[in-house]
Amino acid sequence: MIGQLVEQIEARFADAERELSDPAVISDRRRYAEAGRRYRQLAPAAALATDWRHATSDAEGAQELLDEGGEDPEMREELRAARERIEALEEELRLAMVERDPNDDKNVIVEIRAGAGGDEAGNWAGDLFKMLTRYADRLGYATETMDATDGAYTFEVRGDGAYSVFKFEGGTHRVQRVPETESQGRIHTSTATVAVLPEAEDVDVSIDMNDLEIDVYRSSGPGGQSVNTTDSAVRITHKPTGLVVSMQDEKSQLQNRERAMKVLRARLYEQEMARQHAELAADRSAQVGTGARAEKIRTYNFPERRVTDHRVKLTVHNLEALLAGELDEMTEALQSDEKRRKLELSASGAA
Repeated sequence: MIGQLVEQIEARFADAERELSDPAVISDRRRYAEAGRRYRQLAPAAALATDWRHATSDAEGAQELLDEGGEDPEMREELRAARERIEALEEELRLAMVERDPNDDKNVIVEIRAGAGGDEAGNWAGDLFKMLTRYADRLGYATETMDATDGAYTFEVRGDGAYSVFKFEGGTHRVQRVPETESQGRIHTSTATVAVLPEAEDVDVSIDMNDLEIDVYRSSGPGGQSVNTTDSAVRITHKPTGLVVSMQDEKSQLQNRERAMKVLRARLYEQEMARQHAELAADRSAQVGTGARAEKIRTYNFPERRVTDHRVKLTVHNLEALLAGELDEMTEALQSDEKRRKLELSASGAA
């Protein structure tokens, strides 16, 4: 069974290598980008397949020597270590070949909103905005702030695999700390919600312009000389679904409209994916919830410098590092959990 999987991985990786060197593919930017993406996706599994073959060869060699020369403690230990390595590699190979989320390679739009907790919830939303944009910067992704007002932030993350990383941040983030405005040192509990939307292309979502109600109005808050002097802010309502998107950060009405359409398209795409694949992609309301304190994916406890992700029961004590954008350990644990759950689902389906 594993031998067949290894052969399959090797064959697919060899095909990907040949495709990358094909002049016809190289001359086509889109095909070359897709070929490069397939190659990068298969490379980790191909490396595991090579390690598996080496470990299998070591085990076979050790067994032959034991069969020929009798008991040898060192050779017996080498055989045991090789078999343990094979067993571990087989598990890694199965996980590496779990079917990927079709959205994993997409750019994302992240929406952060203050939840329960008044002004402190708005401050916490701002801290999450800094944390997630710093994380994106650390990973080499490009970010662009689309809208930023008190307690509400929308930004885009662009780069290969952005959704595969940031999708795990969707949900309610709970904070326990003493607010700056608290004079008696009491710990408050506040929340902010995060929605992570895979960015949709025009081909992913068809929007009938007759279904849109577009309003323009004067911007409010920071924004430069044109604030409150021109009707540059844009609000788009999608009448069939009731979705409303507002943008006002740009001085240009056209730019605000383009950004609002991008966010609307992403929300509609996510709704459609949720409807078609409910077991793989939760809809926005399920992802975000109401922001109530009990609906949480992660808790950040400042007095104890503790962060707990409740989905994988992982607790770390490096809160400052996480807020600085060092979320790698959390993401890796959540990615491994997702793969294992998919593998279990696939095994139960096969049975």
